Amino acid sequence: MRGWFPVISYFSDLRYKEVIDVHSGFRLGYVCDAEFDDNEGRLISLITPGKAKLFGLLGREDDYVLPWACIARIGSDIILVDSKEEFHRRKRRRRSLL
Repeated sequence: MRGWFPVISYFSDLRYKEVIDVHSGFRLGYVCDAEFDDNEGRLISLITPGKAKLFGLLGREDDYVLPWACIARIGSDIILVDSKEEFHRRKRRRRSLL
């Protein structure tokens, strides 16, 4: 094909793409983390932060965990997820220096 080039994306590019549920139109936010399987070397899920409570002063709700199987399409500026069920939620992992 003339003019065709493979599309290459990096994880750092995913952080700037908004995640939207195709069934409800709900905006889940931007990718903040990902889970990988070390043994198989594959991506398991993308994680988006939960909603801010009182403008972020009271922290955030639990994060959304989006399994790779639910990802319908990754576009140039958004990621569409297709989930007929409620998204899995998980408490935010605290980061420490040690």
